[in-house]
Amino acid sequence: MKNILSEDALLEEILDTVRSRIHMDFFQAEPIKRGWLNLKWKVYTDQGEFLLKQYNKDRLKKYSIPQLKQIFTQQNRLHHLGFPCPEIVSNQGEVFFQSSSGEQFIMMEFFAGQLASPGKLTDEQMYYLGFYTGKMHSLLNDGSLPTKAKPVFLPPTKEERITYWNKVYEEIDQAKNLALLPIIEKQLKLTEAFPLDQLQLDYIGWCHRDLWVDNLLFQNSHLSAILDFDRMDVDHLLLDVGRAVLSGALDDDSLRIDGVKAFVQGYGHFYPTGVRFITDALILVWYLESEWWLDANMDVRQGPPKRFTQEMIWLSEHLLELDEMLEGI
Repeated sequence: MKNILSEDALLEEILDTVRSRIHMDFFQAEPIKRGWLNLKWKVYTDQGEFLLKQYNKDRLKKYSIPQLKQIFTQQNRLHHLGFPCPEIVSNQGEVFFQSSSGEQFIMMEFFAGQLASPGKLTDEQMYYLGFYTGKMHSLLNDGSLPTKAKPVFLPPTKEERITYWNKVYEEIDQAKNLALLPIIEKQLKLTEAFPLDQLQLDYIGWCHRDLWVDNLLFQNSHLSAILDFDRMDVDHLLLDVGRAVLSGALDDDSLRIDGVKAFVQGYGHFYPTGVRFITDALILVWYLESEWWLDANMDVRQGPPKRFTQEMIWLSEHLLELDEMLEGI
């Protein structure tokens, strides 16, 4: 039987690896109970405070280690250019370390700051989120990284998406969870009626692809750090925009328009925004993420998945009103 280390034993093994590779003395380690499956600790050393992040082996299967190494290198480049993100510790050019039993981990500087609740960013915080989202897109797409011909998200055809919603409808119907059926009926009607050929799909480049409040730190009104670049890839830049706006400004059942305006003002320092900028971003997020979160299990989710499900339900209820709602932004 495979020997599974306890968290304490796993931490000690990782610390031994760091001691031998980077020659640090450790004084204290505190677990950070955030994230899914990956383990994290704040560690105090003779060289300052750092964050250790162990990658769960099952979750790591979804990633390419060479691509993660490229991402970590780019994160360090952003940091050295003055962008607010943690520097990842490297040793002889290596940023991805492996312990004696094969546990993969990284170590980065610890950034102080506070997390914000979904939908509760102030207008000033939304401005800085827009500013640094635009700056991040500008720096990532300055020619330093090779371009790819296709984005990660290739929108399915209307027929493919209708087939998917019909399948979900049947699953919910068979489970007799009739209260969920109107939500899927709504997705079917929107997909059938919506002019999906008008989606803004030519705004493509390297982007974060996980830009929500759990990956942001604030010092009062100012954004102190953007975290967790693991999913960074070439995709529709508007997905970052829409995800950030939803996460920061959708408060319960109301989109705070002043916060959206502040985000656009900040982002506009780096890119032109245009009349349908936010509308296109939110529609694209709905077309991508509704398939992730609206299914037969949508009513039993907890934590962040519950929030994402609520965002998709809100979007589907207001999708046809976005132009009017966002007029003048």
